[in-house]
Amino acid sequence: MASRAYEDTALPIGYNQTISQPYIVAKMTELLLGSSGHLGKVLEIGTGCGYQTAILAQLVDHVYSIERILPLQRKAKSYLWDLKLKNISFLYNDGNLGWPDYAPFDGILASAAPAEIPPQLLQQLTLGGVMVIPIGQSGQQTLQRVTRTINGYDIEELEAVTFVPFLSGKE
Repeated sequence: MASRAYEDTALPIGYNQTISQPYIVAKMTELLLGSSGHLGKVLEIGTGCGYQTAILAQLVDHVYSIERILPLQRKAKSYLWDLKLKNISFLYNDGNLGWPDYAPFDGILASAAPAEIPPQLLQQLTLGGVMVIPIGQSGQQTLQRVTRTINGYDIEELEAVTFVPFLSGKE
């Protein structure tokens, strides 16, 4: 796999999961941070191998990262601790639930695509908070940026993407 490290493509990380292509990691990070370039608390749904988590940890005050596949979470946690990143909290759980104990969040980033936006995640956004999430069935997904406003939520549909499905439960 190391020989493919510079490819701008999604790569398998095991357990039927992938690491997003570098372009999409950068794009989602940029959309999340917006013009401020900095956020306080960010909820990440889908730790995966920890690549997106490591990037977020360099740019926000604290990352709360949820993974539903225990072996992936353990590996990612080990890698991120080796990097001495101390502003990350990990939770092994169903990402649909979010992390209400630490809500509200200034930003939420999802690395998997639900058919529609999970209401529990919307409720965990602070006023003015931003969620970046792929939405839709396989083959028909769009990247969306959702901003919580005083009147509800503004949703921007941005571009066609391909992500693994957002699954419930834990493995």
